[in-house]
Amino acid sequence: MKQSNDILNIAKETILLESKTIANLVKLLDNSFSDAVNYILNSNGRVIVTGIGKSANIANKIVATLNSTGTPAIFMHAADAIHGDLGIVQKNDVVICISKSGNTPEIKVLVPLIKNSDNKIIAITGNPDSFLGTNADFLLNSYVEKEACPNNLAPTTSTTAQLVLGDALAVSLLELRGFTSSDFAKYHPGGALGKRLYLRVSDLIKNNQIPKVSAEDKITNVIVEISEKRLGVTAVLNSEEKLVGIITDGDIRRMLSKTTQIENLTAQDIMSSNPKTINVNAMAVDALDTLENNSISQILVTDDNNEYVGVVHLHDIIKEGIF
Repeated sequence: MKQSNDILNIAKETILLESKTIANLVKLLDNSFSDAVNYILNSNGRVIVTGIGKSANIANKIVATLNSTGTPAIFMHAADAIHGDLGIVQKNDVVICISKSGNTPEIKVLVPLIKNSDNKIIAITGNPDSFLGTNADFLLNSYVEKEACPNNLAPTTSTTAQLVLGDALAVSLLELRGFTSSDFAKYHPGGALGKRLYLRVSDLIKNNQIPKVSAEDKITNVIVEISEKRLGVTAVLNSEEKLVGIITDGDIRRMLSKTTQIENLTAQDIMSSNPKTINVNAMAVDALDTLENNSISQILVTDDNNEYVGVVHLHDIIKEGIF
């Protein structure tokens, strides 16, 4: 059995080799890359990404990245393409063809068929002099000196290079399209990521009760209100229903640690004035930031007229999975 240090050294060598190779891709970038980006940007069609073997797996990932960042893309397996799936490619579509060698039999059959339909080809290949490299309209050089595999056989470094070039394409297109976080949310409505981008304070408080007392209310009423509304806090309003303070269950505990003579105390005697608030239309993630930055568990919510409308509790945010 290998010692732990030996295993870690193998892992470190793999990571260092791949990182050096990726850094070298910067030197291989030329105007063909920017021309390819501009062509996709100005195209009325989709991006079809194809490959075979491990390159097909990378093609699938690039398709997913393009779709999620505003560039419509479809995966087409190179072997299936020459057995009926070539119909995926429509007029004005651009085809990204991925192949380390650029000389596989399927690629040699596929490339002329695509060109015969007047579709442009963007090659991602480690061999610019290959059949694919010399017949492509745009060439993205993904050359790697050696694979991380000790036998220099298993696609490792080469597929990483292909993936990074695909990411570079997607990010370039994203920025040129002016793709914003709001756009991103449209394509990622599910999960924690989507919720961070679209969930608002109004969504968090819609099922919460609205604890409130008047400034003149007795402390016993305050305790009952906090207990019944189960948010650990209550807003304090003046006679005009304007927000003037906040009382938390912590305030109640601190009061009781100092005195048990509470008969004559009112809400205004123990409330914190000028409480922190957040607008009902603010993003939920902004509410989280406010809670964290102020080391508090609840924040009062107001509408556009600064009227008190509810409470956001840290538990509401945790429940939505964006904490």
